[in-house]
Amino acid sequence: MIDESSNKVSTSPEKLLIDNPSDFQFHAAYLTYSSIYDKATNPEIRNQLNQNIRALQQNQIDYSTFYKNINQYRTEDGSQHNYGRALIKTQRKRDWRRKTQRHERIERHKK
Repeated sequence: MIDESSNKVSTSPEKLLIDNPSDFQFHAAYLTYSSIYDKATNPEIRNQLNQNIRALQQNQIDYSTFYKNINQYRTEDGSQHNYGRALIKTQRKRDWRRKTQRHERIERHKK
């Protein structure tokens, strides 16, 4: 009985290596698939990702459908809206001068 239970252990599906760098759209879709696949730990999610990329390769679905299907598996830390730009806080010169003068005045009278 122990042998039967060890045979039923589900193995994680393997990542498909079907990248085509000469086709830009498919290459971009494959890179997206690859990054999501690497972060996923659930075998069911990996199976869904494999089915979607395979269907895209065989032209059973189009690119917009592919991205709609895999969008639910994207994580927030890899947000597509973060372009690596730092937030720049701006300030008018007059406001900066007033703030500096106020700070200096407070420091001068602290003594």
